[in-house]
Amino acid sequence: MATSLGSNTYNRQNWEDSDFPILCQTCLGENPYIRMSKEKYGKECKICARPFTVFRWCPGVRMRFKKTEVCQTCSKMKNVCQTCLLDLEYGLPIQVRDTGLSIKDDVPKSDVNKEYYTQNMEREIQNSDGTRPVGMLGKAPSSSDMLLKLARTSPYYKRNRPHICSFWVKGECRRGEECPYRHEKPTDPDDPLADQNIKDRFYGINDPVANKLLQRASTMPRLDPPEDKTISTLYIGGLGENITDSELRSHFYQFGEIRTITLVQRQQCAFIQFATRQAAELAAEKSFNKLIVNGRRLTVKWGRSQAAKSKEIKEGYSEMGTRLEPVPGLPAALPPPPALEDETPANYFNLDPSSSSAMLNLNLPLPPGLANPPPPGFGPPVFHPMGPPPPPPMALRPPGHIHYPSQDPQRMGTHAATRHGD
Repeated sequence: MATSLGSNTYNRQNWEDSDFPILCQTCLGENPYIRMSKEKYGKECKICARPFTVFRWCPGVRMRFKKTEVCQTCSKMKNVCQTCLLDLEYGLPIQVRDTGLSIKDDVPKSDVNKEYYTQNMEREIQNSDGTRPVGMLGKAPSSSDMLLKLARTSPYYKRNRPHICSFWVKGECRRGEECPYRHEKPTDPDDPLADQNIKDRFYGINDPVANKLLQRASTMPRLDPPEDKTISTLYIGGLGENITDSELRSHFYQFGEIRTITLVQRQQCAFIQFATRQAAELAAEKSFNKLIVNGRRLTVKWGRSQAAKSKEIKEGYSEMGTRLEPVPGLPAALPPPPALEDETPANYFNLDPSSSSAMLNLNLPLPPGLANPPPPGFGPPVFHPMGPPPPPPMALRPPGHIHYPSQDPQRMGTHAATRHGD
Protein backbone atom coordinates (compact mmCIF):
# COMPACT_ATOMS: atom_id res chain seq x y z
CA MET A 1 0.00 0.00 0.00
CA ALA A 2 2.81 2.41 0.83
CA THR A 3 4.51 1.81 -2.55
CA SER A 4 1.37 2.57 -4.56
CA LEU A 5 0.70 5.71 -2.56
CA GLY A 6 4.32 6.87 -2.77
CA SER A 7 4.33 6.73 -6.57
CA ASN A 8 1.20 8.88 -6.81
CA THR A 9 2.61 12.24 -5.65
CA TYR A 10 1.14 14.63 -8.22
CA ASN A 11 -1.80 15.54 -5.99
CA ARG A 12 -0.39 14.64 -2.61
CA GLN A 13 -0.89 18.12 -1.19
CA ASN A 14 -4.64 17.48 -1.19
CA TRP A 15 -4.43 14.32 0.89
CA GLU A 16 -6.12 14.52 4.24
CA ASP A 17 -4.21 14.67 7.50
CA SER A 18 -6.51 15.04 10.52
CA ASP A 19 -6.18 14.60 14.27
CA PHE A 20 -9.68 13.39 15.14
CA PRO A 21 -12.50 11.81 13.11
CA ILE A 22 -16.01 13.15 12.50
CA LEU A 23 -18.29 10.60 14.17
CA CYS A 24 -21.82 10.29 15.48
CA GLN A 25 -22.56 9.32 19.07
CA THR A 26 -23.57 5.79 18.09
CA CYS A 27 -20.34 4.99 16.28
CA LEU A 28 -18.25 6.64 18.98
CA GLY A 29 -19.75 4.33 21.61
CA GLU A 30 -20.98 4.70 25.16
CA ASN A 31 -17.55 4.40 26.77
CA PRO A 32 -16.13 7.91 27.46
CA TYR A 33 -12.56 6.53 27.44
CA ILE A 34 -11.65 5.18 24.00
CA ARG A 35 -8.28 4.14 22.65
CA MET A 36 -7.95 4.91 18.96
CA SER A 37 -5.30 3.92 16.49
CA LYS A 38 -4.38 6.49 13.85
CA GLU A 39 -2.89 5.61 10.47
CA LYS A 40 -1.85 8.52 8.30
CA TYR A 41 -2.88 8.05 4.66
CA GLY A 42 -3.97 4.54 5.57
CA LYS A 43 -6.67 3.99 2.91
CA GLU A 44 -8.41 5.61 0.01
CA CYS A 45 -11.76 7.26 0.52
CA LYS A 46 -14.54 5.07 -0.84
CA ILE A 47 -16.16 8.11 -2.47
CA CYS A 48 -13.43 10.41 -3.83
CA ALA A 49 -10.61 7.78 -3.86
CA ARG A 50 -8.13 10.13 -2.15
CA PRO A 51 -5.91 8.86 0.72
CA PHE A 52 -6.99 10.01 4.15
CA THR A 53 -6.17 9.39 7.82
CA VAL A 54 -7.86 6.21 9.06
CA PHE A 55 -8.96 5.86 12.70
CA ARG A 56 -9.79 2.52 14.27
CA TRP A 57 -11.34 1.88 17.73
CA CYS A 58 -13.66 -0.37 19.72
CA PRO A 59 -16.88 1.42 20.77
CA GLY A 60 -17.55 -0.76 23.83
CA VAL A 61 -17.51 -4.16 25.46
CA ARG A 62 -18.67 -7.02 23.23
CA MET A 63 -18.68 -4.69 20.23
CA ARG A 64 -16.85 -4.97 16.94
CA PHE A 65 -13.95 -2.72 15.96
CA LYS A 66 -14.95 0.17 13.71
CA LYS A 67 -13.00 2.46 11.41
CA THR A 68 -13.57 5.52 9.26
CA GLU A 69 -14.70 4.78 5.70
CA VAL A 70 -14.71 8.17 3.94
CA CYS A 71 -12.53 11.28 4.20
CA GLN A 72 -13.50 14.37 6.14
CA THR A 73 -14.08 16.41 2.97
CA CYS A 74 -16.81 14.02 1.82
CA SER A 75 -18.16 13.92 5.34
CA LYS A 76 -18.45 17.71 5.55
CA MET A 77 -20.01 17.95 2.08
CA LYS A 78 -22.96 15.82 3.21
CA ASN A 79 -22.75 16.51 6.98
CA VAL A 80 -22.55 12.79 7.74
CA CYS A 81 -20.56 10.47 9.98
CA GLN A 82 -17.31 9.13 8.52
CA THR A 83 -18.22 5.57 9.50
CA CYS A 84 -21.98 4.97 9.15
CA LEU A 85 -22.69 7.84 6.69
CA LEU A 86 -25.83 8.89 8.56
CA ASP A 87 -26.74 12.52 9.06
CA LEU A 88 -25.10 14.03 12.14
CA GLU A 89 -28.13 16.13 13.12
CA TYR A 90 -31.03 13.72 12.63
CA GLY A 91 -29.33 10.31 12.53
CA LEU A 92 -31.09 9.48 9.25
CA PRO A 93 -29.85 8.34 5.83
CA ILE A 94 -28.97 11.01 3.28
CA GLN A 95 -31.87 10.02 1.01
CA VAL A 96 -34.41 10.57 3.78
CA ARG A 97 -32.87 13.90 4.78
CA ASP A 98 -32.76 15.23 1.22
CA THR A 99 -36.37 14.14 0.67
CA GLY A 100 -37.50 15.89 3.84
CA LEU A 101 -35.64 19.10 2.97
CA SER A 102 -36.68 18.93 -0.71
CA ILE A 103 -33.14 19.25 -2.03
CA LYS A 104 -31.38 17.41 -4.85
CA ASP A 105 -27.61 17.37 -4.66
CA ASP A 106 -26.25 15.99 -7.95
CA VAL A 107 -22.73 14.94 -7.02
CA PRO A 108 -20.73 13.85 -10.12
CA LYS A 109 -19.68 10.22 -10.21
CA SER A 110 -17.03 10.16 -12.94
CA ASP A 111 -13.40 10.34 -11.84
CA VAL A 112 -12.45 13.67 -13.44
CA ASN A 113 -15.64 15.54 -12.56
CA LYS A 114 -15.64 14.07 -9.08
CA GLU A 115 -12.09 15.27 -8.43
CA TYR A 116 -12.87 18.76 -9.69
CA TYR A 117 -16.08 18.96 -7.64
CA THR A 118 -14.32 17.73 -4.49
CA GLN A 119 -11.57 20.35 -4.82
CA ASN A 120 -14.11 23.16 -5.19
CA MET A 121 -16.07 21.94 -2.18
CA GLU A 122 -12.88 21.65 -0.13
CA ARG A 123 -12.00 25.25 -1.01
CA GLU A 124 -15.48 26.36 0.05
CA ILE A 125 -15.14 24.47 3.34
CA GLN A 126 -11.82 26.14 4.09
CA ASN A 127 -13.26 29.62 3.41
CA SER A 128 -16.15 28.98 5.82
CA ASP A 129 -15.87 28.42 9.55
CA GLY A 130 -16.09 24.66 9.03
CA THR A 131 -19.05 24.14 11.38
CA ARG A 132 -21.93 24.79 8.97
CA PRO A 133 -22.98 22.62 6.02
CA VAL A 134 -21.95 23.73 2.56
CA GLY A 135 -23.39 23.30 -0.91
CA MET A 136 -27.08 22.57 -1.39
CA LEU A 137 -27.42 21.43 2.21
CA GLY A 138 -26.24 24.81 3.49
CA LYS A 139 -28.98 26.57 1.51
CA ALA A 140 -31.75 24.20 2.64
CA PRO A 141 -34.30 25.13 5.34
CA SER A 142 -33.33 24.40 8.91
CA SER A 143 -35.95 21.76 9.75
CA SER A 144 -38.75 19.62 8.39
CA ASP A 145 -41.79 18.04 10.03
CA MET A 146 -41.02 14.63 8.56
CA LEU A 147 -37.41 14.73 9.78
CA LEU A 148 -38.46 15.72 13.27
CA LYS A 149 -40.85 12.77 13.39
CA LEU A 150 -38.26 10.26 12.17
CA ALA A 151 -35.21 11.71 13.94
CA ARG A 152 -33.43 9.47 16.44
CA THR A 153 -33.01 11.23 19.77
CA SER A 154 -30.80 8.65 21.52
CA PRO A 155 -27.80 6.60 20.33
CA TYR A 156 -28.51 3.16 18.90
CA TYR A 157 -25.57 1.15 20.22
CA LYS A 158 -27.06 -2.10 18.98
CA ARG A 159 -25.70 -1.16 15.57
CA ASN A 160 -22.13 -1.76 16.86
CA ARG A 161 -22.64 -5.44 17.61
CA PRO A 162 -20.26 -8.00 16.09
CA HIS A 163 -21.01 -9.73 12.84
CA ILE A 164 -22.68 -13.13 12.74
CA CYS A 165 -20.36 -16.09 13.19
CA SER A 166 -20.25 -18.03 9.92
CA PHE A 167 -18.96 -21.15 11.69
CA TRP A 168 -21.95 -21.07 14.07
CA VAL A 169 -24.30 -20.91 11.09
CA LYS A 170 -22.63 -24.05 9.73
CA GLY A 171 -22.75 -25.68 13.17
CA GLU A 172 -18.95 -25.85 13.46
CA CYS A 173 -18.14 -23.09 16.00
CA ARG A 174 -16.36 -24.54 19.06
CA ARG A 175 -15.55 -21.32 20.92
CA GLY A 176 -18.85 -21.07 22.77
CA GLU A 177 -19.17 -17.91 24.86
CA GLU A 178 -15.59 -16.91 24.03
CA CYS A 179 -16.49 -16.41 20.38
CA PRO A 180 -16.26 -12.66 19.55
CA TYR A 181 -18.97 -12.98 16.88
CA ARG A 182 -22.73 -13.24 17.26
CA HIS A 183 -24.44 -16.60 17.44
CA GLU A 184 -27.74 -15.59 15.86
CA LYS A 185 -29.77 -16.53 12.87
CA PRO A 186 -28.62 -14.51 9.84
CA THR A 187 -30.88 -12.13 7.98
CA ASP A 188 -33.02 -13.54 5.22
CA PRO A 189 -31.14 -13.01 1.94
CA ASP A 190 -34.40 -11.93 0.31
CA ASP A 191 -34.74 -9.08 2.82
CA PRO A 192 -33.93 -5.73 1.15
CA LEU A 193 -31.99 -4.62 4.22
CA ALA A 194 -29.48 -7.43 3.64
CA ASP A 195 -28.11 -5.65 0.54
CA GLN A 196 -26.66 -2.26 1.50
CA ASN A 197 -24.06 -0.28 -0.39
CA ILE A 198 -22.00 2.56 1.08
CA LYS A 199 -21.91 4.49 -2.21
CA ASP A 200 -25.67 4.29 -2.68
CA ARG A 201 -26.10 5.62 0.85
CA PHE A 202 -23.74 8.53 0.19
CA TYR A 203 -25.37 9.50 -3.10
CA GLY A 204 -28.86 8.99 -1.69
CA ILE A 205 -30.14 6.46 -4.22
CA ASN A 206 -31.49 2.91 -3.83
CA ASP A 207 -30.92 2.87 -0.07
CA PRO A 208 -33.10 0.11 1.48
CA VAL A 209 -32.92 1.69 4.94
CA ALA A 210 -34.08 5.03 3.54
CA ASN A 211 -36.94 3.38 1.64
CA LYS A 212 -38.11 1.70 4.84
CA LEU A 213 -38.05 4.98 6.78
CA LEU A 214 -39.89 6.85 4.02
CA GLN A 215 -42.58 4.18 4.00
CA ARG A 216 -42.88 4.48 7.76
CA ALA A 217 -43.27 8.26 7.47
CA SER A 218 -46.17 7.86 5.05
CA THR A 219 -48.07 5.62 7.48
CA MET A 220 -47.43 7.50 10.73
CA PRO A 221 -50.57 8.24 12.82
CA ARG A 222 -52.14 11.66 13.10
CA LEU A 223 -53.53 13.50 16.09
CA ASP A 224 -57.08 14.60 15.28
CA PRO A 225 -58.65 17.26 17.51
CA PRO A 226 -61.63 16.14 19.63
CA GLU A 227 -65.16 17.10 18.68
CA ASP A 228 -65.73 18.84 22.00
CA LYS A 229 -64.72 22.45 21.28
CA THR A 230 -64.39 23.26 24.97
CA ILE A 231 -61.25 21.11 25.28
CA SER A 232 -58.13 23.26 25.10
CA THR A 233 -55.78 21.10 27.18
CA LEU A 234 -52.87 18.98 25.92
CA TYR A 235 -51.39 15.98 27.71
CA ILE A 236 -47.58 15.78 27.61
CA GLY A 237 -46.12 12.41 28.63
CA GLY A 238 -42.66 10.92 29.04
CA LEU A 239 -41.15 14.00 30.69
CA GLY A 240 -38.59 12.23 32.81
CA GLU A 241 -37.19 13.72 36.00
CA ASN A 242 -35.21 16.70 34.65
CA ILE A 243 -37.79 18.57 32.55
CA THR A 244 -39.22 21.59 34.39
CA ASP A 245 -42.24 23.83 34.06
CA SER A 246 -40.23 26.65 32.50
CA GLU A 247 -38.89 24.42 29.71
CA LEU A 248 -42.41 23.40 28.70
CA ARG A 249 -43.60 26.99 28.84
CA SER A 250 -40.69 28.21 26.71
CA HIS A 251 -41.70 25.76 23.97
CA PHE A 252 -45.49 26.11 24.01
CA TYR A 253 -45.83 29.86 24.56
CA GLN A 254 -45.12 30.46 20.85
CA PHE A 255 -48.45 28.91 19.89
CA GLY A 256 -50.66 31.11 22.07
CA GLU A 257 -51.48 32.25 25.55
CA ILE A 258 -51.11 29.54 28.20
CA ARG A 259 -53.63 29.54 31.01
CA THR A 260 -52.18 26.88 33.32
CA ILE A 261 -49.43 24.24 33.33
CA THR A 262 -49.91 21.34 35.74
CA LEU A 263 -46.81 19.20 36.23
CA VAL A 264 -47.33 15.71 37.73
CA GLN A 265 -43.88 14.51 38.76
CA ARG A 266 -45.09 11.14 40.00
CA GLN A 267 -46.55 10.19 36.63
CA GLN A 268 -43.89 12.15 34.68
CA CYS A 269 -46.51 14.02 32.69
CA ALA A 270 -47.99 17.50 32.40
CA PHE A 271 -51.27 19.14 31.38
CA ILE A 272 -51.05 22.40 29.44
CA GLN A 273 -54.26 24.41 29.12
CA PHE A 274 -54.38 27.15 26.48
CA ALA A 275 -56.60 30.17 26.60
CA THR A 276 -58.12 29.44 23.16
CA ARG A 277 -58.94 26.30 21.23
CA GLN A 278 -57.11 27.61 18.15
CA ALA A 279 -53.82 27.85 20.07
CA ALA A 280 -54.25 24.30 21.38
CA GLU A 281 -54.87 22.93 17.88
CA LEU A 282 -51.79 24.72 16.54
CA ALA A 283 -49.63 23.39 19.39
CA ALA A 284 -50.90 19.85 18.86
CA GLU A 285 -50.21 20.02 15.12
CA LYS A 286 -46.68 21.40 15.52
CA SER A 287 -45.68 19.16 18.44
CA PHE A 288 -47.26 15.76 17.83
CA ASN A 289 -44.63 13.05 17.41
CA LYS A 290 -41.84 15.62 16.92
CA LEU A 291 -41.48 17.35 20.28
CA ILE A 292 -37.96 16.83 21.64
CA VAL A 293 -36.91 18.46 24.92
CA ASN A 294 -33.51 17.76 26.48
CA GLY A 295 -32.95 14.89 24.07
CA ARG A 296 -36.24 13.15 24.98
CA ARG A 297 -39.12 12.63 22.59
CA LEU A 298 -42.30 13.61 24.42
CA THR A 299 -45.80 12.22 23.90
CA VAL A 300 -48.47 14.75 22.95
CA LYS A 301 -52.18 13.93 23.25
CA TRP A 302 -55.43 15.81 23.72
CA GLY A 303 -56.90 16.08 27.19
CA ARG A 304 -60.36 14.81 28.15
CA SER A 305 -63.38 16.87 29.01
CA GLN A 306 -64.79 16.97 32.55
CA ALA A 307 -67.94 15.15 31.42
CA ALA A 308 -65.88 12.27 30.00
CA LYS A 309 -63.79 12.07 33.19
CA SER A 310 -66.87 11.93 35.45
CA LYS A 311 -68.46 9.30 33.22
CA GLU A 312 -65.36 7.12 33.38
CA ILE A 313 -65.20 7.47 37.15
CA LYS A 314 -68.85 6.42 37.45
CA GLU A 315 -68.21 3.41 35.22
CA GLY A 316 -65.30 2.32 37.41
CA TYR A 317 -62.35 3.93 35.67
CA SER A 318 -59.66 5.96 37.36
CA GLU A 319 -58.43 9.34 36.17
CA MET A 320 -55.55 7.65 34.28
CA GLY A 321 -58.02 5.60 32.20
CA THR A 322 -57.53 2.22 33.89
CA ARG A 323 -60.48 0.25 35.18
CA LEU A 324 -60.75 -0.08 38.94
CA GLU A 325 -60.89 -3.66 40.20
CA PRO A 326 -63.37 -4.52 42.98
CA VAL A 327 -61.94 -4.92 46.48
CA PRO A 328 -61.90 -8.57 47.58
CA GLY A 329 -64.33 -9.36 50.39
CA LEU A 330 -66.72 -6.49 49.73
CA PRO A 331 -69.96 -6.81 47.77
CA ALA A 332 -69.92 -5.15 44.37
CA ALA A 333 -73.40 -3.64 44.91
CA LEU A 334 -76.03 -3.95 47.63
CA PRO A 335 -79.32 -5.49 46.45
CA PRO A 336 -82.42 -3.37 46.99
CA PRO A 337 -84.47 -4.43 50.04
CA PRO A 338 -87.59 -6.38 49.08
CA ALA A 339 -90.96 -4.78 49.82
CA LEU A 340 -93.11 -6.48 52.44
CA GLU A 341 -96.88 -6.74 52.34
CA ASP A 342 -97.36 -4.16 55.07
CA GLU A 343 -94.48 -1.94 53.91
CA THR A 344 -96.18 -0.50 50.85
CA PRO A 345 -96.01 3.22 50.22
CA ALA A 346 -99.80 3.44 50.58
CA ASN A 347 -99.64 2.31 54.18
CA TYR A 348 -96.82 4.54 55.35
CA PHE A 349 -96.91 7.69 53.26
CA ASN A 350 -98.79 9.28 50.40
CA LEU A 351 -97.46 11.99 48.14
CA ASP A 352 -99.96 14.60 47.10
CA PRO A 353 -99.33 15.16 43.39
CA SER A 354 -101.47 18.33 43.41
CA SER A 355 -99.24 19.97 46.01
CA SER A 356 -96.21 21.88 44.74
CA SER A 357 -94.11 20.79 47.69
CA ALA A 358 -95.24 17.15 47.56
CA MET A 359 -95.89 17.00 51.31
CA LEU A 360 -95.43 13.71 53.10
CA ASN A 361 -98.71 12.34 54.48
CA LEU A 362 -98.27 9.47 56.88
CA ASN A 363 -101.30 7.15 57.11
CA LEU A 364 -100.61 5.49 60.43
CA PRO A 365 -103.05 4.12 63.07
CA LEU A 366 -103.89 6.63 65.80
CA PRO A 367 -104.27 5.94 69.50
CA PRO A 368 -107.80 5.25 70.80
CA GLY A 369 -109.97 8.28 71.30
CA LEU A 370 -108.60 10.28 68.36
CA ALA A 371 -110.52 10.92 65.17
CA ASN A 372 -109.47 9.12 62.07
CA PRO A 373 -107.31 11.12 59.66
CA PRO A 374 -108.76 12.39 56.39
CA PRO A 375 -108.37 10.33 53.27
CA PRO A 376 -104.98 10.42 51.57
CA GLY A 377 -104.34 13.57 49.59
CA PHE A 378 -106.68 15.79 51.67
CA GLY A 379 -105.82 18.10 54.53
CA PRO A 380 -102.56 18.67 56.32
CA PRO A 381 -100.29 15.77 57.15
CA VAL A 382 -100.88 13.98 60.41
CA PHE A 383 -97.82 12.57 62.17
CA HIS A 384 -97.94 9.78 64.66
CA PRO A 385 -96.84 11.03 68.07
CA MET A 386 -94.83 7.88 68.80
CA GLY A 387 -93.06 7.69 65.44
CA PRO A 388 -93.25 4.87 62.83
CA PRO A 389 -93.79 1.31 64.02
CA PRO A 390 -90.69 -0.82 64.49
CA PRO A 391 -89.65 -3.14 61.68
CA PRO A 392 -90.73 -6.79 61.90
CA PRO A 393 -88.43 -9.12 63.81
CA MET A 394 -85.64 -10.95 62.04
CA ALA A 395 -87.56 -14.23 61.96
CA LEU A 396 -90.40 -12.65 59.95
CA ARG A 397 -88.20 -10.89 57.42
CA PRO A 398 -87.96 -12.40 53.94
CA PRO A 399 -84.70 -14.12 52.97
CA GLY A 400 -82.08 -11.94 51.31
CA HIS A 401 -82.80 -8.85 53.40
CA ILE A 402 -79.54 -7.39 54.74
CA HIS A 403 -79.78 -6.32 58.38
CA TYR A 404 -77.27 -4.11 60.15
CA PRO A 405 -77.16 -3.55 63.94
CA SER A 406 -77.55 0.16 63.40
CA GLN A 407 -81.00 -0.46 61.87
CA ASP A 408 -82.36 -1.97 65.08
CA PRO A 409 -84.42 0.68 66.93
CA GLN A 410 -83.85 -1.16 70.23
CA ARG A 411 -80.15 -0.25 69.97
CA MET A 412 -80.60 3.41 68.99
CA GLY A 413 -81.50 4.87 72.38
CA THR A 414 -85.04 3.50 72.60
CA HIS A 415 -84.29 1.18 75.44
CA ALA A 416 -82.46 3.89 77.33
CA ALA A 417 -85.34 6.34 76.78
CA THR A 418 -87.91 3.84 78.06
CA ARG A 419 -85.83 3.12 81.13
CA HIS A 420 -85.52 6.83 81.75
CA GLY A 421 -89.32 7.16 81.48
CA ASP A 422 -89.77 4.39 83.99
